[in-house]
Amino acid sequence: MSYDVTDLRALARQRLRVGLLLSGCVVFVYFGFILLIAFNKPLMGRLLYPGLSLGILLGAVVIVLTWGLTWYYMRWANTHWAQVSPPSAGGAM
Repeated sequence: MSYDVTDLRALARQRLRVGLLLSGCVVFVYFGFILLIAFNKPLMGRLLYPGLSLGILLGAVVIVLTWGLTWYYMRWANTHWAQVSPPSAGGAM
């Protein structure tokens, strides 16, 4: 199987687009959460259950969403990179 430099460049461009999109999602969610804390404290302090406010729940959602987006990127990168990249020279023979 031959490895073409144009394939690697195309993959690098696609990786950049996916990385920027996912980073933008994380920034949007995180700063949205911070802005809600800053400008709507009564909403974030509203109790859903005793000991659980909306702010705590949304904070946990931000963390889980960030993990999920990281997992998605790792899965995407591993499947796409494995199809285009040459085998490493330092691998087992």
